[in-house]
Amino acid sequence: MSTLRVDIWSDIVCPWCYIGKRRLESALGRFEHADEVEVHWHSFQLDPSHPKGQRRPVLEALAEKTGASPAEVRAMIGKVTDLAAAEGLTYELTRAVAVNTIDAHRLSHLAAAHGLGGPMHERLLRAHLCEAEVVDDPDTLVRLGAEVGVPEDETRRMLDGDTYADAVRADFDAGRRFGATGVPFFVLNRAYGVSGAQPSDTFLHALRTAHANPTPANR
Repeated sequence: MSTLRVDIWSDIVCPWCYIGKRRLESALGRFEHADEVEVHWHSFQLDPSHPKGQRRPVLEALAEKTGASPAEVRAMIGKVTDLAAAEGLTYELTRAVAVNTIDAHRLSHLAAAHGLGGPMHERLLRAHLCEAEVVDDPDTLVRLGAEVGVPEDETRRMLDGDTYADAVRADFDAGRRFGATGVPFFVLNRAYGVSGAQPSDTFLHALRTAHANPTPANR
């Protein structure tokens, strides 16, 4: 049985990334060869310039970034919240806190070393987008890691140093080489790219295309 590899670049504070994740999962639920699919998560930062340690309400950060008025930002947030609800997600973006996500991404890499990369990414997305958790807080990250099975002492040691920082940066570089300028960004069998939180049917078509036309490296 051949493996269909799906690489996904995502940021855990990205509302479209969680929507895209759910739409891909919906497509996989209808894909005839879902048991052959391997999903690999990769780090990406929507705003790498966000100062480490700075915490701001998402509403305020979006208004500054886009130049929109508070009312316009609330309208934008309302639209993405409605789209998330259609995928079974309950966003709390009006309470969410914008932070630098580098430590959360390092935690994802630590979790992946334990075979828990997927569950960790899911937990971090839910924490920020649905629970308004502050996902650069060390105690919060230790707790979230433990919830999916990452030993607390390992998370604390990782956060006290710079372990996995190089791996996170390598993810950024790999995503750019594949053409990622934003997230979510999906690459199937290292050959077929899907940009953005596309409809489930689009993902299903991409999965079927990649399965029917494997690249030489996957034959």
